[in-house]
Amino acid sequence: MLQVKNLYLKYTREYFALYDINMDIEQGESVALVGEDESGKTSLLRVLAKLEKPSKGNVYIKDIPLKKLNYKTDISAGYVPATPVFLERKTVYENFKYILKERGFSESEIENKINNVLIEFSIEKLKDQKVSELTLEEKYVLSFIRLSFRELELIMVDNIFDNISEGTQEAIFNLIKQLKTKNTTLLLATTKPEIASKICKRKIFFKNGSIVNE
Repeated sequence: MLQVKNLYLKYTREYFALYDINMDIEQGESVALVGEDESGKTSLLRVLAKLEKPSKGNVYIKDIPLKKLNYKTDISAGYVPATPVFLERKTVYENFKYILKERGFSESEIENKINNVLIEFSIEKLKDQKVSELTLEEKYVLSFIRLSFRELELIMVDNIFDNISEGTQEAIFNLIKQLKTKNTTLLLATTKPEIASKICKRKIFFKNGSIVNE
C-alpha cells in the first residue's frame, strides 16, 4: 500500500523536518507514528497528503509515485489534521452538503445520506449550528463523521489526542473502528504510546525528524 524510500523534507539549509525516512506499510495495517512535538510525524503525514513537497526521496501509494497520485481518482483517502478544516460560517448540514455535491451526488441522494448520518451518529442537534460555534472536540468528531460518506482505503490522522477529553477520545476510537475495513490502511500520529496501543498494532517511533525504532 505505502512505500517510503530515503525521504527528506528540508525547510531551511540547517533544518530537516524529515531525514532519510524509510518504511513499508501493508494494505489494511494500522500503524502509529509516535514521537514528541516536532519529531517529524506530522511532517510525514503532510507529505503523504500532498500538502508538503519532499526535498528528496520517493513515496509510492498503491505502487503509484506520490507526485503522480490523484487523490480524487486513484485512491479513496481521508486526512484529519490537527486543525479541522470546515466552511466555518456554514452550518454542519451545509458543510456535509458541500462535500457530497462536490462528489457528484444528486439532491435526493445528498438529503438521504445526510439524514442517515445525523441519525446514525446522534448529531441531529448539530445540524443547523454554524461550525464556528462548535468546540474543537465537536469539530474533530464531525471530521470523522464526514469521512463516513465514503469507503476509505487510507486514513491519516494527525496528533489530535493531546487536548481532548477521554470521552471524546473513546468516541473517536469508535469512529475510526467503524471507518476502517480490513482493506483500510490507518496512519495515526500521536505523542502518546498508550494512545497508539489502543488503536494500532504497530508503532514507528520518531525523533528529530528520523525513525529511531519500531
